[in-house]
Amino acid sequence: MLNILLRRMLKIAMENLNTARRLPIGYDLWEYLLIASPTKEVSEKVVEEKEIFYKNYGHSLAIQTRPHITIANFLAKEGMEETLARWIQNICHLQNSFTVTLNNYSGFPPHTIYLRVQDAEPFKKLANALKILDGFIQSNDCPPLKLITKPHLTIARQLPEYIYQTAIKEYSQKTFHEFFKVDKLILLKRDAYMKCHLINTFILPRP
Repeated sequence: MLNILLRRMLKIAMENLNTARRLPIGYDLWEYLLIASPTKEVSEKVVEEKEIFYKNYGHSLAIQTRPHITIANFLAKEGMEETLARWIQNICHLQNSFTVTLNNYSGFPPHTIYLRVQDAEPFKKLANALKILDGFIQSNDCPPLKLITKPHLTIARQLPEYIYQTAIKEYSQKTFHEFFKVDKLILLKRDAYMKCHLINTFILPRP
């Protein structure tokens, strides 16, 4: 039944997005992030890990961002926000809340240390459902939507390679195990000063 509803919704969405009013060329583009955030308790433990990384390696970017898992990232015009938020909400209504398990560390050579997400399937399901937004985004002369391919929670990014090579040896031996429930997604807009502003919150229904 859920799959039938989803197919119907996507068909209607395509029709509406194809006829949606295109904004004039020349509008400023803003960066948007659709994220899942850990609970307060788990966030505090991740922040501790980020602070330890900063203390040991002096990389300040590790403590400049709050713990989160990015699901989608895109550039869009401010006038598109209402339409995007409406369709993200529709998509979220047809998804379910789920549990995320963070299990130890890994890295993206040569620049990022992160906490591994044990089960990526719920995020991949969300990303697949969000693909419908890309037609509207690109029809307004914006770059393509970027969707998560390997969900993770970043500890430190944009590392110099020499720091990464040292840190990954240490963190491949460390352990970390926590879990939390994702029952909402958050849409943020990042300004030119890299400060994020809350745009909307989308509830994921219980299974």
